[in-house]
Amino acid sequence: MYRSIIASIVLIILAQAALFPQTKKTQAIKSESYITYQLTHPMHEIEATSKETYCLLEINASQKEIKKIYVQIPVATFDSKNSNRDSHAMEVIDGLTYPNVKFIGTSVTQSGDSVKATGKLTFHGVTKEVYINAVAKWSDKKLWVNGSFNISLTAFNIERPSLLMVPVKDIMRFTFNQVFDY
Repeated sequence: MYRSIIASIVLIILAQAALFPQTKKTQAIKSESYITYQLTHPMHEIEATSKETYCLLEINASQKEIKKIYVQIPVATFDSKNSNRDSHAMEVIDGLTYPNVKFIGTSVTQSGDSVKATGKLTFHGVTKEVYINAVAKWSDKKLWVNGSFNISLTAFNIERPSLLMVPVKDIMRFTFNQVFDY
């Protein structure tokens, strides 16, 4: 009888664990992670990268699922390898007044390796809903998340930079690679 009581308790605990899967928070490894933006001008492409992303995920590692996403990037950390261009970019986006770009995920859905995240992106003091497509690759102890999304500069009240009086295209493309230990 004692064994059947113990067995029942163990089954109840296992059932509860299955009903309430464990999630944990994990932060991106800065030295292995980055985000890049691209702007297009008729005369050239502009690209700048930041390795100073603060990306936090809530994951269920046993089910290989991303549950929640939070990202913050200091805008001054984007480097295009041209200090004049970077200084001008900080002026255009008013980087002293709005020093960070933030994304707070409101919904994450997965199908296999494909991840679709919806959330609120705050940039230049404006918050808009954005949709992000990504791929999540899981190993025994690491997670790689790669993806991209586009925004409209004018939707975020940013005056498009110009070269020879010709402005860049309105679409700014972001691509990212974030690596996590879990």
